[in-house]
Amino acid sequence: MTVQPRSNQRFASFFWVLGVVSLVSCSSVQGAPSDFFEPDARPELLFDGGCKLTEGMAVGHDNVVYFSDISFTAVCRDANGAMEAGHIWQYDPGTGKTTIFRSPSGMANGMKCDAQGRLIVCEGADFGGRRVTRTDLKTGKTHIIAGLYGGRPFNAPNDVAVDEKGRIYFSDPRYLGHEPVEQPVQGVYRIDPDGSIHLIISDAGKPNGVAVSPDQKTLYVVSNDDGGFELFELTGRPLLKGRHALMAYDLAPDGSATFRKILIDYAPEDGPDGIECDTEGNIWSASRDLTRPGVVVVSPAGKELAYLKTELPTNLAFGRGAYKNTLYITGGNSLFRIQVKKQGYFMGSP
Repeated sequence: MTVQPRSNQRFASFFWVLGVVSLVSCSSVQGAPSDFFEPDARPELLFDGGCKLTEGMAVGHDNVVYFSDISFTAVCRDANGAMEAGHIWQYDPGTGKTTIFRSPSGMANGMKCDAQGRLIVCEGADFGGRRVTRTDLKTGKTHIIAGLYGGRPFNAPNDVAVDEKGRIYFSDPRYLGHEPVEQPVQGVYRIDPDGSIHLIISDAGKPNGVAVSPDQKTLYVVSNDDGGFELFELTGRPLLKGRHALMAYDLAPDGSATFRKILIDYAPEDGPDGIECDTEGNIWSASRDLTRPGVVVVSPAGKELAYLKTELPTNLAFGRGAYKNTLYITGGNSLFRIQVKKQGYFMGSP
């Protein structure tokens, strides 16, 4: 999740920053080559019932779409002041129905399904779990696979990727929450199949979206540094923006990562949020640049290949099987989909 004001500028509405303006109101495709998007591609609204911010998605092996509903406790309250505790929704493309999968969610954010079909969830701060969990979707049983590092809680696990060896990579920035910040860096961690946890990246600024390339040789990391540990809109304290970039790290066979280069430097605008790779290795991103919001596709070298204008998105995910040419998008309190001409990369399964 990234909720980011411009430097030295206060937005007229907190909810515009959250991207609550409907993606359905987007204009026509702009700069979207026919190799990636259908000529008449438009976001189709599937769900419009979240509290404040829909986020990180995972598509199950049965094509059910899981997505987070981050209910900021400062604003998501009932008439008696009780706080909503975060939710995970599930959308069934076969029936078109959206229902609650789990609530409270631990303030779930980024999610992925692994090769066994289990749901990996990054739980954030603001009364959240500040951990990474894995749920067996057949039994419903959940295990904590990363709860502490160095004996201390994580800051706010944000996004997650899985490689072909079953290793899990997750980012741990902090964008909001009342809890103390206990990790000395906002880093990227790896969870190995034996359960061990390793800090593998500490030089990414404020890491957010993560993705493993199909050839397993690159770990892509988005830095979205808003300059603080709490939302400007909630505190009123001015923030100085840090690095906003898409970076490539060389991923070694042992799962270690070494900085290679900055593919795109977005400064002074905001970088993207969620990212995904297609089967050809291209990187699809949810662009939160307020001057150019939408879905942006770039090559592994960082060259822009396609752009679809939408309102402010937060994340995206490809469908599977019969829905392999469907791209799901979250933004505001909603879920959308569009038809695309590429297929998403899924580790260990079609």
